[in-house]
Amino acid sequence: MKKILVSSILAFTIGLNGCASIITGPSQIVTFTSVPESASIEIKNRKGVKIHTGQTPVTVSLKKGAGYFKPEKYEITFSKAGYQTKTVEVTGTLSGWYLGNILFGGLIGILIVDPFTGAMFRLAPKDVNAVLEAQNLKDESNQKPTLAVVLAQDLPEEIMARAVQIQH
Repeated sequence: MKKILVSSILAFTIGLNGCASIITGPSQIVTFTSVPESASIEIKNRKGVKIHTGQTPVTVSLKKGAGYFKPEKYEITFSKAGYQTKTVEVTGTLSGWYLGNILFGGLIGILIVDPFTGAMFRLAPKDVNAVLEAQNLKDESNQKPTLAVVLAQDLPEEIMARAVQIQH
């Protein structure tokens, strides 16, 4: 009976090697949106290699690791005619699931599985909304006025700093 219990615990521990690998996996889905919509998007990884191009809104699966104990970092460029280009970073940070290796994954999960797969990281932010600012055009008399409605939480801090609350 004791051998069965020890064998079961050993099999359970080996089966759960890499807690973060089991729970979250080596990649993460990130959603990219923009105001205005249909902006061109280009995603480059830490090495500057272009890994995705498209238009917003888009959902992309991105690898979380760039090598052994090395989180991935992405540079996302949003562009649209008549608007200023905006660049945003998505970076890997340590995931709380990685600490699950202390209980379940053991040294194999801590030192081998999760670091090699990149599962020990999570990408932040997980949802990116870029608010593109209109370019100043020389001849504004031909421009039609536009209005973009966005949530206050989606606006950059520099725009919110200039915001004025309307009293009714």
